[in-house]
Amino acid sequence: MRNNLAMTAPHQVAVLVVDEVVAFDLGTATQVFSTARTADGVGLYTVGVCTAGGRPVRSSAGFRVLPDHGLELVESAGTVVVPGVHGGSALLDGVVETEVATALRAAHRRGARIVSVCTGAFVLAAAGLLNGRRATTHWAYADRFRALYPDVDLDPDVLFLADDPVLTSAGVAAGIDLCLHVVRTDHGSEVANRAARRCVVPAWRDGGQAQYIERPVPRGPGTGVAATREWARQRLHEPLTLRDLAGHARMSVRTFVRHFRSETGLSPVQWLLQQRTDHARLLLETTDLPVDQVAHRAGFGTAAAFRQQLHQRIGVSPSAYRRTFRR
Repeated sequence: MRNNLAMTAPHQVAVLVVDEVVAFDLGTATQVFSTARTADGVGLYTVGVCTAGGRPVRSSAGFRVLPDHGLELVESAGTVVVPGVHGGSALLDGVVETEVATALRAAHRRGARIVSVCTGAFVLAAAGLLNGRRATTHWAYADRFRALYPDVDLDPDVLFLADDPVLTSAGVAAGIDLCLHVVRTDHGSEVANRAARRCVVPAWRDGGQAQYIERPVPRGPGTGVAATREWARQRLHEPLTLRDLAGHARMSVRTFVRHFRSETGLSPVQWLLQQRTDHARLLLETTDLPVDQVAHRAGFGTAAAFRQQLHQRIGVSPSAYRRTFRR
């Protein structure tokens, strides 16, 4: 879904906070949306923090949050974000304050986009907004979530899920990925990438990526493959082989694959496909190149191979993707 927000007034985002809010999640939404700007530096979102009655609430980090707004902010917001909680009735008992649930349901009925970060999904579920929907939350709370909210189709193995107009993310940093996804949906990759650079985070992690991976401690200097990954990114249009990558890293193929997977959680082939797909998406959004040229520049070789890969990863054709995301 692409919203025509770029030509209108800044989009209002209400960050709805309840007791025991996770401080990191609260900062995620306010930071990412406040950072999203045009090339001329014009802000594309206005962000406000609100609570029931405008009352202070406890955070899980040992301090209180003093909001500037009450729930009236939710009544006018185009997007409502609920940060995660580390305790409280929604997480423990499946219950949320009546006025919070009423405000969320009213926002949903009038067509506002509803977003949860991490265990904020418990709040949405307690308000009845996730019944019959696909959703995710922090993997460590999956069993508790299923016990409290059996009518929700929970997938704890992804970074985020968009069951429009309700979007949910996995734990902690996955909220950044979801907020950037929202910015990208609204304004395209150029704006989202600038916001990511300002926040010093990766511009894109696919929502279907696993929530967590093993990352062993590096064994010593010179064992990493980061330089080879950057080398490969500059040559996506070339027919890179596993032997080419291992040769650049000055490792045997077997050793290279082991180090690569330990650092990225992906095989070199999976990572290369991801990089090529992401580059092709950027070309679709920012150029008028025909699909066959996009496929060539991204290293897919043929338009048919590119179409197959794009459909496999995000379920749409190149032309449909371009219509959706091209400004």
